[in-house]
Amino acid sequence: MSWVNEYLGCKYVDGGRGPVEFDCWGLTRHVRAVELGLGELPSYGDLRNTNPRAFTKAYRTEADKLEECAPEHGAIAAVIIGKVCMHIALVLELVPGELSILEINDGRPPRVLPLWMWRRDHVTVTYHRNRDHD
Repeated sequence: MSWVNEYLGCKYVDGGRGPVEFDCWGLTRHVRAVELGLGELPSYGDLRNTNPRAFTKAYRTEADKLEECAPEHGAIAAVIIGKVCMHIALVLELVPGELSILEINDGRPPRVLPLWMWRRDHVTVTYHRNRDHD
């Protein structure tokens, strides 16, 4: 999946929805739709990381439409602190049998990390996939 390398040069912009400027939601929704063919999720382009209440509300709205799952290729990973969704990333299986995370953050370029490494930095993470995943 060499396509992932194209995203590693993207720039973080709060509210960014692509194709070269993304925030965490923008990158996750774009890659799910364009690269994985999992359908386009709402943009929520007006959301900013400075408004965690609105970000959490949008996350819950979308999570209710999906189903919770174990980490798997194409799943959305949501970092929860208390009751607040603080970050979104995407689970990918770039190498057979090995799960990774694609993420972007303010102040850090996009990166791919092994899932086990990413999870040690995030205590509470929930994963969601499309209900029609089969």
